[in-house]
Amino acid sequence: MTYFTKDKPYNTLNEYNKIRYNSKVSKIALNGGFTCPNKDGKVGIGGCTYCSRLGSGDFAGDIKLSFHDQYYQIKQIIDKKWKNTKYMPYLQANSNTYDKVENLEKIYNEILEIDPNNTVGLAIATRADCIDKDIVNLLKKINEKKDVIIELGLQTSNEKTANIINRCMTNKCFIDAVNMLHEANIFIVVHIINGLPYENEEDMLNTIHFLNKLPINSIKFHSLLILKNTKMYEQYIKNPFHILTEDEYIDIVCKQICILRDDIIIERLQADSSFLDLVEPLWTRRKLAVMDKIDMYLRNNNLYQGIYYKK
Repeated sequence: MTYFTKDKPYNTLNEYNKIRYNSKVSKIALNGGFTCPNKDGKVGIGGCTYCSRLGSGDFAGDIKLSFHDQYYQIKQIIDKKWKNTKYMPYLQANSNTYDKVENLEKIYNEILEIDPNNTVGLAIATRADCIDKDIVNLLKKINEKKDVIIELGLQTSNEKTANIINRCMTNKCFIDAVNMLHEANIFIVVHIINGLPYENEEDMLNTIHFLNKLPINSIKFHSLLILKNTKMYEQYIKNPFHILTEDEYIDIVCKQICILRDDIIIERLQADSSFLDLVEPLWTRRKLAVMDKIDMYLRNNNLYQGIYYKK
């Protein structure tokens, strides 16, 4: 099934939610105070070089508040923008399956009990190396009551690039995690980043070919963001590398959409960050304009998701 619209010739999350939940669904990003095995020394130190000081959870709730207070504080903001919506709590910052199973079960259930009549499920951002059989069994158990969505950071299928960004995770580990989650009927979202250091167009297209072979449900496209107080910022200042221009980014994303398997849902086309921390590329501040240009390019050229997909 596809979720295209007249204006967007690709599967959109909004259309998917309308069909699955008969409603618009808004994510409420929460901060659970988790860390990451790539930060605490289990597999690496310092984290991925691009990762922000808040563990890529810059727009998540205030960690000093309870989940209940984080939820309702953000819900108030959303309600001013969207009058009729359901909600998806989203554990966003760092790796949110990186704990003992009994602790995770308590946390997940606590969140789902905050506003049970208005929430449709729970989204959890994590790493593939924080997925094992016990965690999958927990997710499967919760998924029987409310939808569970797991968001995995791949960023690139090029393992040389993965070493440069200190990902500290192999492609095999990622594949194994995806297969375990799929077998448990867990909805899988994958994050990729375009414009990583020294990657070319072929590398970025190859990441899509890699994902096309896996049983994933959804994808988020991000542009590389150079942020203050990150290892990548320090590296960029010392040895500048090419930053994608807006036109280059739009061209690459459109090509990726055209080769992307046509059952995969596109949740995001562009990254955003705190304006105060952003160093490059400054064009990413115009997030909506970039998204509109991607849509326009596809429509004007009679292109759509999967038009050049090859099995």
